[in-house]
Amino acid sequence: MTNWTIANIPDQTGKLAIVTGSNSGTGFETALVLAQKGAKVVIAARNARKAEDAIARIRAAVPSAKVRFEALDLSRQASVAEFAQRFLDDGKPINILVNNAGVMMLPTREVTEDGFEMQLATNYLGHFALTARLLPLLHAGKARVVQLSSIAHRRGQIRLDDLNWTHGYEPWPVYGQSKLAMLMFGLELDRRSAANGWGLTSVVAHPGYARTGLIENGPLVRSPIARAGLRYIFRPLIEPLISHSAADGALPILMAATDPTIQGGAYLGATQLNELKGPPGPAKAEPQALDADVAARLWTASEQMTGVRFA
Repeated sequence: MTNWTIANIPDQTGKLAIVTGSNSGTGFETALVLAQKGAKVVIAARNARKAEDAIARIRAAVPSAKVRFEALDLSRQASVAEFAQRFLDDGKPINILVNNAGVMMLPTREVTEDGFEMQLATNYLGHFALTARLLPLLHAGKARVVQLSSIAHRRGQIRLDDLNWTHGYEPWPVYGQSKLAMLMFGLELDRRSAANGWGLTSVVAHPGYARTGLIENGPLVRSPIARAGLRYIFRPLIEPLISHSAADGALPILMAATDPTIQGGAYLGATQLNELKGPPGPAKAEPQALDADVAARLWTASEQMTGVRFA
């Protein structure tokens, strides 16, 4: 369906939606549209000030929006547990979970308080544990769970013998592994939901090359020369040819989260220019993403690392 737009989204009134990392970028655009469609939206993010700014922008566009902030630092398993417990205590079914937050291409290896490599921890392990902890509420809400992958998964390999890249750290391969892990998690979650009766619809999406602050604010462009090249050459002259807006990048995410015709196990993304931009539709998963044996081993390793199991 190459002509899919937000006009195709059914009414979401009464649904509870959690979008991680939704204070900016494609996450913000996803939260905005879900609020426009009537959902009760939770902005799950680390930075309270940025989250409140995002809420103010949503309410300015949608005065009737039902939107709130909940603190969540996906790089910290304690924060994930605290976040999930607040929702479990509340007991309300969750209808949509969009695991969107991420960090990209950290130039040097950083380690979290849990001992995990930062990109793996934030992009994947935090979302794995969050989904597991919220499973009773996701089951109750017959939820759609959307994992955010990337075209960078093409360059990823799951390093089962060293998921934390303690040796030979390189920013791109490590980022690619985290996004490949998200794709494999989404596909494996759908398989296990069907086998165990969890009642979830697990879908994976990627935004193509969306113009967000992820690269501009990233540590790979810290130097003045790199920032000048980005600002005066790449951004005005090259980037518009190979990218699309954050709002357009959110369309595959929204399609995955709301379109009742999309089946579990689907992978959606931009459909033009090698999936860099364009309307939302089916995306191509590389062969390594479809290896069910590796996906099962990654699942087991993830449960062992986080200490969290899917009931």
